[in-house]
Amino acid sequence: MEVVLLASADDAAALLADAIDALVRRRPDAVLGLATGSSPLLTYRKLVDRHRQGTGPSYAAVRAFLLDEYVGLPAGHPQSYRTTIERELTGHLDIDPRNVHAPDAGAEDLPEAGRRYDAAIAAAGGVDLQVLGIGTDGHLAFNEPGSSLASRTRLKTLTARTREDNARFFGGIGDVPRHVVTQGLGTILEARHLVLIASGSGKAAAVAAAVEGPLTASCPASVLQLHPHATVLVDEAAGSQLRRRDYYRETYAGKPPWQGL
Repeated sequence: MEVVLLASADDAAALLADAIDALVRRRPDAVLGLATGSSPLLTYRKLVDRHRQGTGPSYAAVRAFLLDEYVGLPAGHPQSYRTTIERELTGHLDIDPRNVHAPDAGAEDLPEAGRRYDAAIAAAGGVDLQVLGIGTDGHLAFNEPGSSLASRTRLKTLTARTREDNARFFGGIGDVPRHVVTQGLGTILEARHLVLIASGSGKAAAVAAAVEGPLTASCPASVLQLHPHATVLVDEAAGSQLRRRDYYRETYAGKPPWQGL
């Protein structure tokens, strides 16, 4: 795992945007894994700005898969993740809307919908770069503490803490759905490159547990330790509880320019 400590959230967002740009230029039909929530917002704004200015690559052949979707929200609901990602990113790029996929959280058979979603990702050739955030309790996507490290896309019940964290996007906690369909940790680990981005002191404990703590289902994001190509981008506040900060700075400063993320 490579940990990159940056001066600000803006710097972290720019570095992730650079990595996505570089991937799509290198592979125009790349498969992106997209997260929603506050963590990747700055990155998405930078990608949109570059596209509008004509300095970014074309996304015409890119395919994208979302990490998760709420159960029980009607199609087009402003807080559904399909609507959210269109509002924040894909609706401002030249990506074909038919190439943006989300779990079918409205299916009658949700376990089968999860299996179909995993199969669709595999049929697309797998995810090239998966954008990830991290919850304050260490959850990854909606894999809450206690989730199997080998889990697949499935129905999950949200904890009160996660619903409270997400209440700011709704009218209040009472409006936050209790269930989601989420990619499992095993599904996420199949992506070729995982990039977790986090900012702010509120994420510091979760980042430290994921990066330097034990590999445990009690901190789902610690599963990144198993991946051969995982990158963690954090600002100073989010990285403030990491014990090996000096080491991370030294190794990143000494990287060969050709290595990239």
